[in-house]
Amino acid sequence: MPNAPRRERFDAIVLGAGGAGLMCAAVAGQRGRSVLLVDHADEPGKKILISGGGRCNFTNLGAGPDNYLSANMRFATSALKRYGSADFLALVERHGIAWHEKKLGQLFCDGSARQIVAMLLDECARGGVALRLGAPVRSVEHGDGRFRIALGDREAEAPALVVATGGPSIPKLGATGFAYDLARRFGLKVVEPRPALVPLTLGGEETLFRTLSGVAAEVVARCGPAAFREAALFTHRGLSGPAILQVSSYWRRGETVGIDFVPSAEAGWIAAAKRSRPRARFAALLASLLPARLADTLAERLALAGDLGNIPDRRLAEAERSLRDWRFTPNGTEGFAKAEVTAGGIATAGLSSRTMESSAVPGLYAIGEAVDVTGWLGGYNFQWAWASGWAAGQAL
Repeated sequence: MPNAPRRERFDAIVLGAGGAGLMCAAVAGQRGRSVLLVDHADEPGKKILISGGGRCNFTNLGAGPDNYLSANMRFATSALKRYGSADFLALVERHGIAWHEKKLGQLFCDGSARQIVAMLLDECARGGVALRLGAPVRSVEHGDGRFRIALGDREAEAPALVVATGGPSIPKLGATGFAYDLARRFGLKVVEPRPALVPLTLGGEETLFRTLSGVAAEVVARCGPAAFREAALFTHRGLSGPAILQVSSYWRRGETVGIDFVPSAEAGWIAAAKRSRPRARFAALLASLLPARLADTLAERLALAGDLGNIPDRRLAEAERSLRDWRFTPNGTEGFAKAEVTAGGIATAGLSSRTMESSAVPGLYAIGEAVDVTGWLGGYNFQWAWASGWAAGQAL
C-alpha cells in the first residue's frame, strides 16, 4: 500500500505569501504561534516586487478609512488605527531600508522593492514561520474545529486558517479567484469582484480621442462623489493615468466620468483673455494650459475657431463650462489583466473588524485584497495589507 501523506500540525495556516499573508505570518510567529505560510507561486510577494516601478510604494502617510471603498466604509477603521503607516515605516527603518516621499504622502524605497520582501521574510524567519512555495492547495477540509489542507504529497492541519490569496487582478502573476471560491464554500458572502485602479476604454464618437494616444495633462477627474487631481493619460484604447485609475474604482458601467481640463484656471479666464488678447485664437489660448495636440482637439470638438474677439461671450462661457466638466462615457475597462487591485471580495459583514475572523466559521480569517476593502492609488492598498495582516496575526 502507498504511504499515507505526511500530516504536519500548526497553530495557524496562512494561504497566500503576498503582503498581507507575510505580515500576518510574521506577527503570529513572533507571538509564539507555529505558522505555515503557503503559496502556489515559486516566489513570495510578487505584487510587491512590481509595485512602484520596482521601488514599492509601500505605504501612504495619510492612510485612513476615508481612502478606502467597501460596502462597509468604516470596516477598515479599527485595523488602520491600530497599525498605521507610521508603524510600518518604523519597521522599514529598523531594517535600515532607505526611503523617500514622492508626492501626496506616497513612500517609496530608494533602492528596490525586493528590500520590502526581504524584510518581511526576515520577520517571518524571526517568528519561525514554515514557508512552502510552489505548493498549490489541492483541498481544504474543516471538521472538529480544525482545518486540513493538502499540498502535493503533504498535508497540514491547524485550528486557524487565514485566507490571504488576494483577488484576480494581474493574473499573469498567478492571481486567481481562489479566495472567493473558498469563502463561498464556507458560507461567507462575496461582494461581486470587479477591476479597480484600471484604465477605462472609450468607444463610439469618443474613439476620436485615440489620436491623442500618449498625451497627458493634469486634470481633476470625477465619478460620483469622488474627485482626484492628478495626471490623465490618453491611450489607444481610452483613458489612463493616476487620475483615471483613481476614479475607475468608483465607476460602474453606464456612468459618466467628468474631466476638468483646466483646474488651475480661474473662473472667467476665457472672457478675461478675450478682453486682453482679442486677436488670440481659442486653440492657442488652450495651448497655454494644455499640450498643443489636446488643445487643438478640444477646440475642434467645441467648434471654436478664429480669434477670441470674434466669438460671442455666450459661446465662450459654454466652452468654459465644457472644459470644466467634459463628460466621457466609458464602454468598459481594460479588465483584471491591467487592474492594479480588485474591488469587492469577501464581504466584511461576516468578519470582525478587529480580528478579521469569520463570525460564522470560528478560526477562519480573511485579510488583504481578498476582503471587500479597496484603497486608493498611492500606497493605500499595501497599508491595508499590513494593517489587516497585523490584526489577524495578533488574534491568532
